[in-house]
Amino acid sequence: MISKFTMSAWRRLAPAFLICMHLGGPALGADASASPPAAPEVTAKDLDRVFQRDSLQIATPDARLHRFNTWIADDDQRRQRGLMFIRKLRPDDSMLFIYPQPMTVAMWMKNTYVPLDILFVAADGKVIHIAENTEPHSLKTIESRGIVLGVVELPAGTAARLKITPGAQVIHAAFSAPQP
Repeated sequence: MISKFTMSAWRRLAPAFLICMHLGGPALGADASASPPAAPEVTAKDLDRVFQRDSLQIATPDARLHRFNTWIADDDQRRQRGLMFIRKLRPDDSMLFIYPQPMTVAMWMKNTYVPLDILFVAADGKVIHIAENTEPHSLKTIESRGIVLGVVELPAGTAARLKITPGAQVIHAAFSAPQP
């Protein structure tokens, strides 16, 4: 999952890149019939080398508290990488995207191999929108539908299973809500 800013840059540069590859690829000795290289398989241990690990909790409207192990994406490079190329998540895995200031954001699923539930979280920690069971590899933008400070990605089906709905409270130091 990467931010729309990166997607916009790619959309501007992709046509020129594709033309160069089409014209220059065979001249450079590239085999036009060769299939593209396999995407790297990323594991949780690989993510641990790039992302800080932390935990967060989500308090649901039914007064339950759910704990998740989370990777923190708190700069442009980490937010752009997100969960790309990971093939497996445990039920309590998550990724927390933290932005430098509240803003509207859009995500996509390019190079993301697992379906996700995406929670858009306001500065006070309240979930304002949830995109459930997002489609792997989709280039469709997934809008926050409001001003957010963070985004939490969970394995698909988690929101329904744990009854996480808009209005749920994400408890983490990044948000201004009181910590338990």
